Parts: sequence; structure tokens; C-alpha cells
Amino acid sequence: MIEPENIKVIAFDADDTLWDCQSYFEKVENRLYDIIKPYCENPAKELFNTESANMEDLGYGSKAFTISIIETALRVGKGNITHSQLTELLKSCKELLQIPATPLPGVEFTLKALQDTDKKIVVFTKGELQDQENKLKRSGLSQYFSYYEITSNKSEKEYRMLCEHLSIAPKELLMVGNSMKSDIIPALSIGSSAVYIPFHVTWQLEKIEEVKEHDKMLKIKSMSDILPLFSI
Repeated sequence: MIEPENIKVIAFDADDTLWDCQSYFEKVENRLYDIIKPYCENPAKELFNTESANMEDLGYGSKAFTISIIETALRVGKGNITHSQLTELLKSCKELLQIPATPLPGVEFTLKALQDTDKKIVVFTKGELQDQENKLKRSGLSQYFSYYEITSNKSEKEYRMLCEHLSIAPKELLMVGNSMKSDIIPALSIGSSAVYIPFHVTWQLEKIEEVKEHDKMLKIKSMSDILPLFSI
């Protein structure tokens, strides 16, 4: 059972937890699939293979995604992809750096309400530093967070480091996010609590079998559903 009285820090994921992100990436992916489908049987698998191979060197974020999109088009198209098609893909990828980062329903209301508790409210997300910082600024939500940490990955190692940076024990952390792979499982694995808010789309590399039940996990439908946990 999650024990709210023992929680000192509530950490929020950013993309697809605070604002919509993946939907914009999915539009670019679908355009790539349309362009390369004459040259392969499974366009989605081709992009997945490219992103997986690039992950260790490029990590997560819009720039890594752009390289993988163009690389996949060139590799699969084998000289058949036109200059105009590549230009279109590149333009669409660069536009991802300016997505609006509009807060999802209930997010700002929830963050405001949590200001009245004794909990430290932070952002813990992965991706490219400048891109994530810019989205946080555009969202208008930065005022609600006393600390943010942007990392290249979110494994048990990074969660333990977050706790060290905040001078708390893992059991005093509550992680809130939409990714079972990055937000929920590693947090639970180190003894933290987690609130899982599934989003309607999931990036291929984030898909993993869900934890159905865990005594330190709460699954909710919308952000404001977290408030009763803190008697709000």
C-alpha cells in the first residue's frame, strides 16, 4: 500500500504525462511509413530496428528521432526516396522541437492543489536537455516545480541517483508517469511508490508488459485522480 504520510517527494514524468508529445511524433512516423511502404513489408519494424540500434549512441529525444527517421528512409528506400520527401521528413522532425506542450486535462489543477501539501514537487524525465527545458517553459508549469532533472535514461540507477540528489530514501519517493518501462517498474524496483497514468499512444521502444498489481502502485485514469491519495 502507498503510504502518503511517508512520501517526501512527488516526481512527475514530462512527455505524455504533463503534456502530449507522442501524438506529434506518431504523425511523423506515419508519414515515414507511407513513404517507405513500397520498399518493405513492415515499415514500423524498420524504424524500430533503426531506433534500437541507435539508442546507445543517440539516446532519446527529437534529434535522435530525426536521425533515425532519415536513416530509415535512406536505408529502406535504397536510393528511391526523393529529395522532396526527405526535405518533408526533415521539416516535420524539426517542428517537433516546437510542439506546444499544452498541459493535459487536470494537470495544472492537480499541481496547484499539491502546492498545499508538505511534499516536494519535481520533474524527473529523460530526453535532450534543451528540448525538455524548452517544453517545460512553454507549458507554463515550471512555477509548480522546485526541482527538475533531465536524464538520458530512467533505470534503477538513475532513480537511486535522483533520491541521492534529493537526500531522500527510495521509499520516500512517489513517481508519477505514463510509461510502465521508464516510470513505474524501475521506481518500484528500488522500493519507491508509483502512480501509473496510461496515455492513449505509446512509443514502440517504451512498450512492455504491464505490471497488473503491486502494493506500491496506483493506476489512475487522469491526473486529478491522484489527489484523494493525499486527502485532497
